[in-house]
Amino acid sequence: MGPSPHIRTSETVDKVMLDVIIALIPALLMAIYVFKLRALIVTAVSVVCCMLTEFLFNKIRKKECTLHDKSAIVTGLLFAFVIPVGMSLPFVAIGAFVCIALGKMIFGGLGCNIFNPALVGRAFVQASWPVAITTFTLDGVAGPTMLDAMKRGLPMSDVLIGEGNMYVQALIGKMGGCIGETSAIALIIGGIYLVYKKQIDWKMPVIIVLTVAVFTTLLGAKDPIMQVISGGLLLGAIFMATDMVTSPVTPKGKLIYAFGIGFLISMIRMKGGYPEGTAFSILIMNGVTPLINRYTMPKKFGEVKADGKK
Repeated sequence: MGPSPHIRTSETVDKVMLDVIIALIPALLMAIYVFKLRALIVTAVSVVCCMLTEFLFNKIRKKECTLHDKSAIVTGLLFAFVIPVGMSLPFVAIGAFVCIALGKMIFGGLGCNIFNPALVGRAFVQASWPVAITTFTLDGVAGPTMLDAMKRGLPMSDVLIGEGNMYVQALIGKMGGCIGETSAIALIIGGIYLVYKKQIDWKMPVIIVLTVAVFTTLLGAKDPIMQVISGGLLLGAIFMATDMVTSPVTPKGKLIYAFGIGFLISMIRMKGGYPEGTAFSILIMNGVTPLINRYTMPKKFGEVKADGKK
């Protein structure tokens, strides 16, 4: 993946995935607290369908079963986290199938995929059932998300949040939105754990968040703070943009990649037709990652050129 020297460690794929699962637990617990048992059911369906799809693909291709690496579990959790709690379970199952089949296995399996599998499933569902992916409920009542309210100029007090300070409620997650994106504090806790375990580079999510805060302000956002702590920004910045398979491998490349994601999110939110743009922004930059890697690769010292000069 890069010029030598290479550092070998005892770390394995399943250990990395286990850390990601642990980091996602706070957000899952908050989702169950906010959306009740339905959140657990949707998440379970997503995870089981992802695992079953990967098992079947390996069987069909006569390959060794790869469920032990836990990547299918992570994909199932992340896909569940980027869809509304009220989505029909058959839609959830189909989306989970697409995550693994088209987002991962069609490229050759883990490590070969170009795009984040969970976001491939999200994009498929959004294209196929746009109403289902944008219908958000809280306590059985449908309503707009905070970003949708700000996009349409609605009073933020009309958004389905709990009583009290709206920033506190946004941090807790007591508002409508996708299952795993509502609780900012739970996602931050998970991110701190991944940074502590050295599974992600803290600079990437920080740059994404700061870029969104700056550009949404410059583009006229009335509440840049709410732009950061609501919607899928923190979930995408911490758990999806940092995916080691689909993000750049070079230090400079990571910074360019993170800035690109933050800029695209800001443009889609403020100038596009959608109130949210995290998923599409990450997928676009996933596609640019090979070029970023190519043009930011460190110089190989000691390399001999064709003319004999070093």
